[in-house]
Amino acid sequence: MAARISVGSFRVGKGQIQGPKQMTTVTPIWQLSPAIRRSFVGLRLGRKQKLSICFAVEESESLAVDAEVEEGSQDNEKRIIASFTETGGNRGEERMARKKTERFTYLIAAVMSSFGITSMAVFAVYSRFAWQMEGGEIPLSEMLGTFSLAFGAAVGMEYWARWAHESLWHDSLWHMHESHHKAREGAFELNDVFAIINAVPAIALLAYGFFHKGLFPGLCFGAGLGITVFGMAYMFVHDGLVHKRFPVGPVANVPYLRKVAAAHQLHHMEKFNGVPFGLFLGPQEVEEVGGTEELEKEINRRIKSSS
Repeated sequence: MAARISVGSFRVGKGQIQGPKQMTTVTPIWQLSPAIRRSFVGLRLGRKQKLSICFAVEESESLAVDAEVEEGSQDNEKRIIASFTETGGNRGEERMARKKTERFTYLIAAVMSSFGITSMAVFAVYSRFAWQMEGGEIPLSEMLGTFSLAFGAAVGMEYWARWAHESLWHDSLWHMHESHHKAREGAFELNDVFAIINAVPAIALLAYGFFHKGLFPGLCFGAGLGITVFGMAYMFVHDGLVHKRFPVGPVANVPYLRKVAAAHQLHHMEKFNGVPFGLFLGPQEVEEVGGTEELEKEINRRIKSSS
């Protein structure tokens, strides 16, 4: 066994003996034995030196232990880093899987609702005009009114949505619309309730126009049809193209729709006090407040991210 020896010495000289404390009894020097007296006198006069040698024995294996500890700490660091990396990777995979599930769930809901609404709308239009033509005469005025109001209602919904978005959703109904401006947890959000709210008058107008004859019922039927068409287009562009809640395919490459998506993204970035509040006419709103340059930047960014 290898050992190391350390030697230390010190000198006890004059003035290194502390005096007695108060309230202590001091034995006179003449009462001590001759040997003690000689030692005491030698210490006082500084004629004697005291040498102390200390032996410290340490095993040489301690160096190896230190090396093993250092290597072990490095291994622990590697294991910790690997553990964090694996945990981060697992969380990333779980997040991606959850997003895929949410998108698939919303896609199924969107396809089923779109297919169901479209089928019912086509069937309702065909059945209504077939029923009205049973007398042999084609109600041209009623048909013209129906399709005219359908187009007008679809365009009017853009302006209604713009006003409601700014004056209601970002004001008194912000507690519901706020979910749309936060990270979504799950396939749906509280803001989706507005789609149901807008569907109620559309269904009521369609039902009234379907079961009644005449010009006014025809106009009501057209209004309900226009609201329905706008709602489906809004869901497809806003939820699918802009927020990517489900894939939209080659529609994303349509230049004007790409411009619409970029304009709505500026709304979420709040660079122009929330403008645009509309959707399909959003680019015009941005240009009116002098945001053409920012709009072009956002369009180019979306093109690069998709390529």
